[in-house]
Amino acid sequence: MGDFIGRLSWKRVLIALGLLAVLAATPWVWVQSSSAAYRHVAADVPDTPVALVLGAGLTRAGTPTPFLAGRLDVAADLYRRGKVEVLLVSGDNSTVDYDEPSAMRTYLIGRGVPEDAVVADYAGLDTWDSCTRAKRIFGVERATVVTQEFHLPRAVALCRSAGIEAFGVGHDTWSLHTTTTAYGHFRETIAAGKAMWDGLVAKPDPRFLGPQESGVTSALER
Repeated sequence: MGDFIGRLSWKRVLIALGLLAVLAATPWVWVQSSSAAYRHVAADVPDTPVALVLGAGLTRAGTPTPFLAGRLDVAADLYRRGKVEVLLVSGDNSTVDYDEPSAMRTYLIGRGVPEDAVVADYAGLDTWDSCTRAKRIFGVERATVVTQEFHLPRAVALCRSAGIEAFGVGHDTWSLHTTTTAYGHFRETIAAGKAMWDGLVAKPDPRFLGPQESGVTSALER
């Protein structure tokens, strides 16, 4: 009798663990499945008016990190291909001495993108904030999100949840930054939980909202 009760207890433990595993995997499955049809390579991504380029940090010298430079190179390539008309660079400028969007803008202009085709969002403090500000502050309705490939499913899923008809093109970093890229994939499995909460449940305001800005609209009308 005791052996039977013991086996029954273990069965319940295993069922509980299985249910927990399913619950834990649900956000990652949502991120992957809801974005799969909208992720492309540069050559076949649909044309959109705007490329939304997400920040990824600066070096001590104030220049884009290799990951951010890779994203910016992808965005510049999309512009040269005629896939997008305006590049909206969204990053962190929460302190006086840290200005991602300006560094991103300078990098793009230095690589031949016209100055009037680059618009800066100085309050893109995380992926959700960048997406929802692009929609609510800059009036973006249709865009191509540019980030690393491991981050792309979450970025596209969140931008679509924010109300943007979003597609995505990723920067492949496996061959150049194997360890960091592997960590990025691992981190995304954890970040998917917050993404699902923000994108499907809470839909919070960005940390900085403010008035609407005409930068993207004006750039498209030039």
